[in-house]
Amino acid sequence: MTVSREYVDYLLECLAPLGRVVSRRMFGGVGLFLDGLMFAIVLDDLLWLKADDTNRGEFTALDLPPFTYPRQGKLTALSYYRAPDEALDAPHALLPWARSAFAAALRAAASSSSRTARAAGASYPS
Repeated sequence: MTVSREYVDYLLECLAPLGRVVSRRMFGGVGLFLDGLMFAIVLDDLLWLKADDTNRGEFTALDLPPFTYPRQGKLTALSYYRAPDEALDAPHALLPWARSAFAAALRAAASSSSRTARAAGASYPS
């Protein structure tokens, strides 16, 4: 899997209105992070955006595929969906999709924090 620096630079420029988006090489691709949360993956110069139960319908309504990879002889899907081609044509078209993906990353982080606190035996006031 390859990722061109030019493509990542283009995405970072498009996403600049969101805040300080940083790229980090990982697993043969690049993760895109905002406020420490990964909300997008770039693999083979394709952009994949974070999805959850709240925003997944935006992707499936356009028949956009989920990111999958082979694992132990079968395909495993991650919670990332291919960005629509139209969203990559202009920064203003990409921003709503990126905001939706970041919101999914925020919800996942909040859910993970709640699970971790419950597993650690944290008590909540009544």
